[in-house]
Amino acid sequence: MGAGHSHRLYRAGDSPVHALPAHCKLVAALGFVLVVVSTPREAVWAFGAYAALLAAVAAAARIPAGFLLKRLLVEVPFVAFALLMPFVVPGERTEVLGVALSVPGLWGAWNILAKGTLGVAASVLLASTTELRAVLLGLQRLRLPSLLVQIASFMIRYADVVTGEMRRMSVARRSRGFEARGVRHWKVLAASAGALFIRSYERGERVHLAMLSRGYTGTLPVLDDTRPTPAQWASAAALPVAALAVCLLGWTL
Repeated sequence: MGAGHSHRLYRAGDSPVHALPAHCKLVAALGFVLVVVSTPREAVWAFGAYAALLAAVAAAARIPAGFLLKRLLVEVPFVAFALLMPFVVPGERTEVLGVALSVPGLWGAWNILAKGTLGVAASVLLASTTELRAVLLGLQRLRLPSLLVQIASFMIRYADVVTGEMRRMSVARRSRGFEARGVRHWKVLAASAGALFIRSYERGERVHLAMLSRGYTGTLPVLDDTRPTPAQWASAAALPVAALAVCLLGWTL
């Protein structure tokens, strides 16, 4: 993966959050999510406090609210599932605006919506302030198995390659007057899918041989081996530590 390869979620900037090493941010995001998941669902106020903490991080990273909210749309399918729970979960019923709803279902829906939204928001903030290559190198520094890091790096890189190949094949079909309009065109689409698989496989072999000829040993090259300072670790730990304090209050109050 080239050093300049970026992704759509990333928003370039020079904020203090952008400047933190990727592995520090990964540990902070994981710790925050674990704390949120451990919070009792009845502590409604705690989830508001978590949202305020994430808002503070977004402000420090100079991430606009609109940018963050658009990326949160990825959880819409889970929201739809959660909204069904008050109607289908058995148990004690209560009336809300004249509609009988399940009390356990309401708590379950709230639990999914609150914790899921906060987890997705933390992930979006991480992706918005960290380039993909930095994330992969951060995982490598955190001693994630090298094979998993390599699989992730190739998957990300070749997602773009295969998508580009699909786009070129689609343009070639349209330039020859082909438009898929029904079942009778499935044969052509199936042949295209087979050709795409063969091209991707062959390209993967060529790229692998080229990497080996250039000294590839199975690990990503570390271009910047600067170790994080205690101050950077402390800055990254501020989010999960503050969230932990909220969680402990949620269990005791």
